[in-house]
Amino acid sequence: MAVADAQERIAAGTGKMPRHVAIIMDGNGRWAKKRMLPRAMGHKRGVETVRNIVRAAGELGLETLSLYAFSSENWKRPEDEISDLMGLMRDFIKSDLDEFASNDVRLKIIGNYKALAPDIVEMLDESIARTSQNSRTTLAVALNYGSQDEMVRAARAAAAQGEINAASIEANLDTADLPPLDLLIRTSGEQRLSNFMLWQAAYAEFWFTETLWPDFNKDELAAALNEFARRERRYGGR
Repeated sequence: MAVADAQERIAAGTGKMPRHVAIIMDGNGRWAKKRMLPRAMGHKRGVETVRNIVRAAGELGLETLSLYAFSSENWKRPEDEISDLMGLMRDFIKSDLDEFASNDVRLKIIGNYKALAPDIVEMLDESIARTSQNSRTTLAVALNYGSQDEMVRAARAAAAQGEINAASIEANLDTADLPPLDLLIRTSGEQRLSNFMLWQAAYAEFWFTETLWPDFNKDELAAALNEFARRERRYGGR
């Protein structure tokens, strides 16, 4: 039995809310372009949305929220944009860690974040340690993350341990200690996974919105959760 199967899944047609929601946060650049602003302003506004959605997740009772913050392919972007993103990451950690700690939010990082700048790695390690005993909501942030790379790493680890099968691969994924992914949201109207949680999304429900990430809010998140609760999940059955 795979690790995810060993955990409680949301039964079909029960009207229950998802335990684990992941969001591909898309549209910062287009939000800025529409307003004739620099892309950096779109990313800055996007960070504000992250802050608001993390708060909303706790208020709505989400157990786990995963956010696709920086992919392994994002290194291809212009250096000045990457520098802006890393600066925003530093500011976010400094300004929000106290709130995470006080609101019982546990921070988890998925992806090879150790490849980031040493000061960011140190800040993240300290944040992970400080919030490790929190249990209200887990915020899993994907940094320098690519799902294909994750699966390769998991398969290698499984091979080193013994037999390679679905259960052993899943047990070595970056998300092994998280609930099964129930709902994946993507903003901005795009309808693709972009190398995010390919394994985890095998039986997840998808919800797409035209809203650009900086305009995404608690009401729209609640609408996605309510839509999920109305759907029937069969996991290959009838």
